[in-house]
Amino acid sequence: MPMPVIKSAKKKLKKDRKRETANKSLRNLFKKTLKLAEKSPTEANVRKAVKVIDKTAKKNIIHSNKAARLKSKLAKLLAAKSPKPKTAENAKKPQKTKPQKSKSKK
Repeated sequence: MPMPVIKSAKKKLKKDRKRETANKSLRNLFKKTLKLAEKSPTEANVRKAVKVIDKTAKKNIIHSNKAARLKSKLAKLLAAKSPKPKTAENAKKPQKTKPQKSKSKK
């Protein structure tokens, strides 16, 4: 690959390489935390994964819709793992029966 000759192109190449390494490290962190959160969805793991997902979406490493989809998936995993507390609201209420209309012919 030929090296740039123009001074501004050299500067851009230097910036691009820095960005590339930063993005690679963030992408690797993203993959590791996501795998960990999916494998064992504790609240701490999910919170850390969501934080990293938001960072990667902000820096356009992943699309914002993908970030939303992944966060939703993690929230579902966490909700499925944690037991639901039984409250008075969750208890079954007796269903009201509607009075039937009389069928009369005209």
